[in-house]
Amino acid sequence: MMHGGEKSDSAVVAGKPAKAAVAAATEPREPRAGAEGNAGQADTHRTQGRASVFPGLERVRTAARLKKEERFTALLHHVDEALLRFAYQALRRDAAAGVDGVTWREYGGEGLEQRLMILKDRLHRGAFRALPSRRVFIPKPDGRQRPLGIAALEDKIVQRAVVEVLNAIWEEDFLGFSYGFRPGRGPHDGLDALYVGITRRPVNWVVDADIAAFFDTVRHDWLIRFVERRVGDPRVLRLIRKWLKAGVMEDGVVRVGTTGTPQGAVISPLLANIYLHCVFDLWAHRWRCREAQGAVILVRYADDIVAGFEHRADAERFMAGMRGRLGAFGLKLQPDKTRLVEFGRHAAEARRRRGLGKPETFDFLGFTHICGVTRKGRFSLHRKTRRDRLRAKLREVKETLRRRLHEPIEAQGAWLRQVVRGFFAYHAVPNNIQALGAFRRHVGRLWGRSLRRRSQKDGTRWSTITKLVGHWLPKPHIIHPWPDRRFAANHPRWEPGAGMPHAGFCAGDAQ
Repeated sequence: MMHGGEKSDSAVVAGKPAKAAVAAATEPREPRAGAEGNAGQADTHRTQGRASVFPGLERVRTAARLKKEERFTALLHHVDEALLRFAYQALRRDAAAGVDGVTWREYGGEGLEQRLMILKDRLHRGAFRALPSRRVFIPKPDGRQRPLGIAALEDKIVQRAVVEVLNAIWEEDFLGFSYGFRPGRGPHDGLDALYVGITRRPVNWVVDADIAAFFDTVRHDWLIRFVERRVGDPRVLRLIRKWLKAGVMEDGVVRVGTTGTPQGAVISPLLANIYLHCVFDLWAHRWRCREAQGAVILVRYADDIVAGFEHRADAERFMAGMRGRLGAFGLKLQPDKTRLVEFGRHAAEARRRRGLGKPETFDFLGFTHICGVTRKGRFSLHRKTRRDRLRAKLREVKETLRRRLHEPIEAQGAWLRQVVRGFFAYHAVPNNIQALGAFRRHVGRLWGRSLRRRSQKDGTRWSTITKLVGHWLPKPHIIHPWPDRRFAANHPRWEPGAGMPHAGFCAGDAQ
């Protein structure tokens, strides 16, 4: 949406400038985070009186929007006691402790204000020392282990405060097709944008790309150079270097390298977005505006990238160019997760004429995307919960039920209700009702088997278990609206009549 002199961001779809009137038809420009003072966004912070809690950050945001080449040389003074207090309150209460062993509740006990005042003083004197992250591993859906780095509590607080300051700058630069870990955006926003792009643009080929071990291969030297494009405050740059060089502690040994940012650190998602904005987003935007022969759509969520193309030749040239571009900055594509798929409204017919089977599918943000049809025979993009994600969640439920075997039935039922509701909250999208029902049935069976194993003399009948399942587990129902409707509601056209967005832009605002 554009009001007066405000500049809005693009959503997902655009073609070449010469075809902008057609290519922009499904790509409204999204308002920048904080541009309209949304009270629900973390970077605006409104009181009941509508006064900004951090007016200094509003001025930074305005300057960043108006002066695209501005380098901000004085930023650390914004990290005051008020922002540190906000940062502390924004942290997860139940998060694990880092190498310091301090939890959120322990730090927030009596004397919190004194501790925050001392922390601010150490920051401004340059006496703050970053501690290494504590290495832990969590299972991935494919059975592998994902390494996480848990920062010390004061590092989390300071990182959260610095993220608020840097977001005021970089949110004015990030492009519209970037959806991962940004204020006011989430995975369903990226899924909606992809749905709108594929269903409303002439997409016939899809590139599904994943960057191999991205968080472990980010080069520190390039990252600092990218941050320095907009940040000239040496104190903030010194803090970022401290966190990058703090390393990770595993088995009592601290390992420090020249690449990688610890997954799980509060500041890592923002640094990752800055890196990929400079390495991929700006290049991809220029490529589709200058080199593409047909329509192109782009959606990126962290290191997961989906690009749609009208012509296969464009898709192949894009993949080759993307490999070279990423390689120049120390990144590479995951071979087994990067592929070119014939996909779109004409894919089924085109493959039938060549004697091939149904169109291939691709996965994005927990859903398998399928070429389907409506009851009237028209093309429809169907999204089903990924099988490996569903099975991984069921394994987690099974293991937890074993630990809670002898808890009261009411306690088990209340917990399972939360599990099912949480699964539905993300996966209850249109055309996914079968996966919801399958998940609920499997959870009910796992619960029934668990109850029957509580004792060798247990006589619980399946009829009784069925009643318990019916009482405790919510029935499957669709929660999310159709993606195109939510997309249109979140990003309304600004012109009278809402028919065609402004034809004079190409997605992402050329840098």
